[in-house]
Amino acid sequence: MVEIVSDIHYHNSGILQKTRYILPEEVVDISTWCDFTRDKIRGDDPMGKHIVDEAKRCLQCKNPRCVKGCPISTPIPEMIDLLLEGSIHEAGEKLFKNNPLSLVCSLVCPHEKQCEGHCILGTKSNPVQISSIENYISDYSLDVMDLKAEEKLQGNIGIIGSGPAGITIAFILALKGYSVTIFEAHDQIGGVLRYGIPEFRLSKDILSRLKDKLVELGVVIRPNTLIGPVITLEDLFRDGFDAVFIGTGVWKPRKLNIKGESLGHVHYAIDYLKNPEVYDLGEKVYVIGAGNVAMDVARTALRKGAKEVTIMYRKGMEDIPAREYELEYAKIDGVKFELYKSPVEITKEGLVYVETEKVMDGEKEKLVTKDDSEGLFPCDSVIIAISQGPKANIVNNSKGIETDLRGLVVTDDAGRTTREGVFASGDVVTGAKTVVEAVRYSKDVAEAIHEYVSGKYKNMNEGQ
Repeated sequence: MVEIVSDIHYHNSGILQKTRYILPEEVVDISTWCDFTRDKIRGDDPMGKHIVDEAKRCLQCKNPRCVKGCPISTPIPEMIDLLLEGSIHEAGEKLFKNNPLSLVCSLVCPHEKQCEGHCILGTKSNPVQISSIENYISDYSLDVMDLKAEEKLQGNIGIIGSGPAGITIAFILALKGYSVTIFEAHDQIGGVLRYGIPEFRLSKDILSRLKDKLVELGVVIRPNTLIGPVITLEDLFRDGFDAVFIGTGVWKPRKLNIKGESLGHVHYAIDYLKNPEVYDLGEKVYVIGAGNVAMDVARTALRKGAKEVTIMYRKGMEDIPAREYELEYAKIDGVKFELYKSPVEITKEGLVYVETEKVMDGEKEKLVTKDDSEGLFPCDSVIIAISQGPKANIVNNSKGIETDLRGLVVTDDAGRTTREGVFASGDVVTGAKTVVEAVRYSKDVAEAIHEYVSGKYKNMNEGQ
């Protein structure tokens, strides 16, 4: 007998449940395992039963609001219908074709504002748990999906950065038949998915599985390669790349610009999340900021041994910009909050702050500092989580690429930069956004790259 472990991710709670099945040794091949798993969906498997029950709640609306609520128009009714018919392979392929990061999005998207938030059932009761259904289908189908290029096309495309935008474009263009090379500054692909989202929210195993699929398609991945200071865009075009895509994200932390920011016990959230294990934060930690990243940092610090983690925010609980369920799970994990307080200095002893309050200025509300309200919160470490912007490695070492006042790359609606043959999308263009927004925009950019490269070779061939 052979024991098989199936991982099931509950995206809202961040819990990873492992379900174990005992099978005869002679039936453990991929096709039999897939058949077994499909049977489990229809049978007594607890997770499968939950998925089926949720799927059966779908009303199959003629004008599905859930699809309209999804930024990339995921074919939700068709996905559910195929699952209930037993065609989970086809459902998985449909999801992947629409969104190569379907499995990731099923875990990290703000579903309560998108598909599930628009479900008609949610007006009087609970919406269909679309994210759970999508996760089950996408997780099941990713490893068994047979991905092949449609044809072999002329064209060599370089992709700088392997975050959500880079991975999406790599899949789309490789499936079309182009030669694709990914240049990644880190040792593993994933970008913000790997180095900016904690393991308890997104298993890094998913990114390894996506990498395997890219390699199967013939995509070349060059890790630990920073484009800009050493290898430049000019080098890439010299060496035969017909188009270059920039998807380098936003990795430059935003500073507070207060005294003490350079002290040894002060860290930036985006740096901390890359590798929390190397930090010794001590027992008492203060996090400045109250967005989703701040919640991730606070919850991670608690998991890594901090005894007390507190988020400081200059406004009230009702103003916190983090998603509601991110906030709720931070509270459940034991994160504390100090509200209406703003940092003014960091010392070796801790965090110096002033109290704030809301006052009416005519018809407008504004935030002001209270007089004589300065205080000190003793702590071992301070983590600053107040957003981030793009680094200028490529722009500072290349010609013809315009940026805006925030340092973001300027493009048209199809991702064309101000330099011919260079395209961009994702956070390096829009600033920090959701994964699904990066995918949506990148699908359009991939088509623009295809149009550019195919047109280039069509003109060359006609000229011969």
